[in-house]
Amino acid sequence: MTQRLRINLGALRPLGAMAAISILVAACGNAAPTTNQGGLAAKQVLKFPQYQSNKTFDPGEVDAEVDSELGQNVFDNLWQFNDKLDIVPNLASDVPTTSNNGISSDGLTYTIHLKSNVKFNNGDSFSSKDVLYSFNRAAALQGPYSSSLSAIAGFDKVQKAAGAAPSAKKNPAGLTSFHKTIEDKLAANDPSLQMSGLTAPDATTVKITVSNPCGWCITAWTLSDSVGSIVDEKTVQTDPENWWSKPVVQGQEGGMVGTGPFYLASFTPKESYVFKRVENWWGSPKPTLTEVDIAVHDPSAIAGDVTAWEQGSFDLVGYAGNSSNLTYPLIQGIKGNSRFSSQLVSQPKGRTTWVSFNVGYPATGGPFVGESAAAKGLRKAFALAVDNKALASTVCHNVLCSPATGGLLTKGLVGYGGDGSDPLAKFDAATAKQLLQQYDPTGNLTRNLKYSYNAGGLNDPVASFLQDQWQTNLGIHVNLDPSSDASQFISNRLTGKYVMSRDGWQFDYNHPQDWYDNLWGTFATAAGANTSGFDDATYDSILKQA
Repeated sequence: MTQRLRINLGALRPLGAMAAISILVAACGNAAPTTNQGGLAAKQVLKFPQYQSNKTFDPGEVDAEVDSELGQNVFDNLWQFNDKLDIVPNLASDVPTTSNNGISSDGLTYTIHLKSNVKFNNGDSFSSKDVLYSFNRAAALQGPYSSSLSAIAGFDKVQKAAGAAPSAKKNPAGLTSFHKTIEDKLAANDPSLQMSGLTAPDATTVKITVSNPCGWCITAWTLSDSVGSIVDEKTVQTDPENWWSKPVVQGQEGGMVGTGPFYLASFTPKESYVFKRVENWWGSPKPTLTEVDIAVHDPSAIAGDVTAWEQGSFDLVGYAGNSSNLTYPLIQGIKGNSRFSSQLVSQPKGRTTWVSFNVGYPATGGPFVGESAAAKGLRKAFALAVDNKALASTVCHNVLCSPATGGLLTKGLVGYGGDGSDPLAKFDAATAKQLLQQYDPTGNLTRNLKYSYNAGGLNDPVASFLQDQWQTNLGIHVNLDPSSDASQFISNRLTGKYVMSRDGWQFDYNHPQDWYDNLWGTFATAAGANTSGFDDATYDSILKQA
């Protein structure tokens, strides 16, 4: 396997519930003959299934894990994380610091030197203008991760000038026009879409000025297939809205063009993807894999896919977003198989999963909207009515997940509150029942509630467990609302379509800003990524000071 296909077997994940532990099955080339002393299979084609369709690979609009995990093999950033999560140069020749004069003494100016040998996979050369274009475009698009650019001077003005993106469902023509207008203005160097903090003194130098010293900026800009990733303006302009979904055809303009070692060769929505190696790629080490074939399956296919893996049809199972749907019986079966047990790898995931309540979307409705005593009391009642420790032992067998008791951030990350520090994680059925009787004595407010979630993996038994807990401890029957399309579920969730829903976050980089800026408040709302709709002036003020 190539080192540049960023499938780090020790870090493969998908979902667990509540401070998750990930499970994956992996075996590269387990049925293929070898032809050299290095043990490489004769055919360097990697095959695996994923259980979630991709919504977009566009770095300016990516949100889902499954999108970035595949897109990062096509798009590059100025820097990248190595296997130890250290930041190292990628398209840039070094990592700016105060000691190498890459960051000014006041912390406000970054000077970035670029490599001169980089090319896009269509042969176009890479220069400082591509950095300015990519960053300005991402700010204007206002995608879920646009807040990663928020420290750059002029960010707010660009977002205001671009305006909010129209709804893809309600106004698809307006959304198409929104993308085209941004491209037209960027092509014309319209100053309204140029962040004042971005300049290019020459073809291999970029200067970035931030409004305030920023301890997290380089880390955030390093996040793969996100707003810090570089795209080719000429390619995007061929189809401003859907360029990323089109295979690259040598000799033709357009398609999913990046500077990475792979390109999109074939794409059938909700069915399959084929990525192929970029021949004569500029970087190092050169890819060993020649092709990556990905089948998109329904989560219910996991057992059959494990059998297919055992027979050599797949090289691994458990990569790409919501793809670690291995059930406890499947895991135990693999552990008990002497032939395959060594191929089972478990790894803490760095994700917290929780139930989100609709707080800030009145049109969606529900009893939890707003900051009245009743709304807050009912939210607290539903939280205290769930025994997280019982969930971890009953549903996860204390293997697939662990209870999240230390606040939002996962244990082991900067900002973790400490074991048992979250008062809402304490199971208290008596207080929960008391709050329910106080704020909904007739039961009218909490009648006919639904809990929405994407089906598959742990999500199904977790939903059933929650339903039972609310019935047992509150006397409320909550209907389950599963979605087989995980990407559509995420889209609906982020735009406040659900009264109660499964929610979660997996750390992108080890800084609390990654969580608090991207989940709630002004930035998350502007990006269309605020599940609960919570947006409070005090909260925003605290984030600015942090």
